Amino acid sequence: MMKTVTGLWRHNRRTLVLSLVLALGACAGAPSTAPARTATVPGADVPMPSPKPAAPPAAPDLDAAGFAIWLAAYKAEALTKGISQATLDRAFAGVTPHPRVVELDRRQPEGRVTFSRYFQNTVTSGRITKGRQLMADNAGVLASVAATYGVPAKVVVALWGIETSFGANQGGFSVIRSLATLAYEGRRAEFFRGELTNALLIMEREGFSAEKMIGSWAGAMGQSQFMPSSYLKWAVDFDGDGHRDIWSTRADVFASAANYLKQNGWVAGEHWGRPVAIPAGLPRDLVTLDTRRSLAEWQALGVRRADGGDLPAVDMTASLINPGDEGRYWLVYENFRVIMRWNRSTYFAMSVLSLADSIGP
Repeated sequence: MMKTVTGLWRHNRRTLVLSLVLALGACAGAPSTAPARTATVPGADVPMPSPKPAAPPAAPDLDAAGFAIWLAAYKAEALTKGISQATLDRAFAGVTPHPRVVELDRRQPEGRVTFSRYFQNTVTSGRITKGRQLMADNAGVLASVAATYGVPAKVVVALWGIETSFGANQGGFSVIRSLATLAYEGRRAEFFRGELTNALLIMEREGFSAEKMIGSWAGAMGQSQFMPSSYLKWAVDFDGDGHRDIWSTRADVFASAANYLKQNGWVAGEHWGRPVAIPAGLPRDLVTLDTRRSLAEWQALGVRRADGGDLPAVDMTASLINPGDEGRYWLVYENFRVIMRWNRSTYFAMSVLSLADSIGP
């Protein structure tokens, strides 16, 4: 007896902008009125939101004197890494540690939403409609980006939509202040120390002000929510104005996201996956991203399309996944894995790619 895969859920709920551990206190882009969202960091493991977030812990009593001593030592180190005194002076003028950033870093998830609920709240009818309209509005530049990087426009637009609600929720935190706070006090101080140095290198090379560098509490920046290290590796000046502006230049936002995917293995012209039906006796240890089989091998094991038809007779490898353990199965290909290099969450990857398929052909 086959466990069939249901179709896409109805897209009729308000957008749940990812919250909890990586939730933005003020919200990404609209400083105080937009709902909190997760600061999705390309390449970072982002926890799933909890349906009942805990009350935030009391604001920590950060030691201003200790921070000043730490910052003086950090500045001396930064001077040895190609960052000028002028940039340091601009970046750290009046900077103090940010208690809210520490609160958010310390907060832990209390549970997991189901995949079904996450999907319903992420791939909404409103987001699909807006994505289609924005893809049409930006058709020229998106076509150029797709031709350059081999990444479909609909995938770029879907990432843009889920990351920052199409640029509306970019973050309300000073990236420099947030990263300095986390480098001084955070649980992953060395990681954030490195990202702080990268952020200063961006200021040095691009000529950006500290005020320009706005993002999530964890330092993810702009409409594509790149960490500074990702920006230095993959951000693109697609409009040729001399700056890689992922905050306000859509051409740069789109091209930077597409370049990230291309450089991380996106296979041009290849699909990302398909819903399938599995035989009742299929061993459970095969249901994992760690297992790869050819489509012919999955066919021999009894896996079929969701409608019961044979799998495509093409030379591709795939993994069988059940992202929410809710009786739904997919075979996913290399491009699915590429999205998971952006964010190591199967929920996120399924939502981005399903939204992309709903936005465009």
